[in-house]
Parts: sequence; C-alpha cells; structure tokens
Amino acid sequence: MANSAGSRKRARQAETRRKHNASLRSMVRTYLKKAVAAVASGDKEAAQAAYNAAVPVLDSAVTKGLFHKNKVARHKSRLNAQIKAL
Repeated sequence: MANSAGSRKRARQAETRRKHNASLRSMVRTYLKKAVAAVASGDKEAAQAAYNAAVPVLDSAVTKGLFHKNKVARHKSRLNAQIKAL
C-alpha cells in the first residue's frame, strides 16, 4: 500500500478515475449495443436514430482518451455501412 502522503493521494485519484472511466466505457458500449440491435431489427429509421445518438458519445470517449480514435472510427464506419445496406 502507498506510504507517503503524495502516493496515498495518487492512489485515491487513480481509484476515482478508474470508476469514472468504467462508467463512461459502459455507457459507450450500451449506445453501441442499441445501435447494433436497431440494425439487426431491420428498421432503418430507428437504426439511423440510434447511430446518430451514439456518434457524439463515441467521439467524446475518444477525446477523453477512453478509446483509440481508429477503433471508434472503425465502429462508426461499419455501423454506417450496415445502416446504408438496410
């Protein structure tokens, strides 16, 4: 365990950030699941709406350093291609 005051504070900060990042990561995954489910249902309007709701959440996760930009770009590209194919 941390001994100095500074390292104890760092441990507290790391735990707080870990919880916050886990929450954001979970939210991103939920939005992705909703979009994928809408595509699977075959309803183009619902899929487009779910995609439009997910994009800003995905982009903000990249800005916060939660995901790599290429991973999010890949997800967005594949989702958009599936929606266009409907």
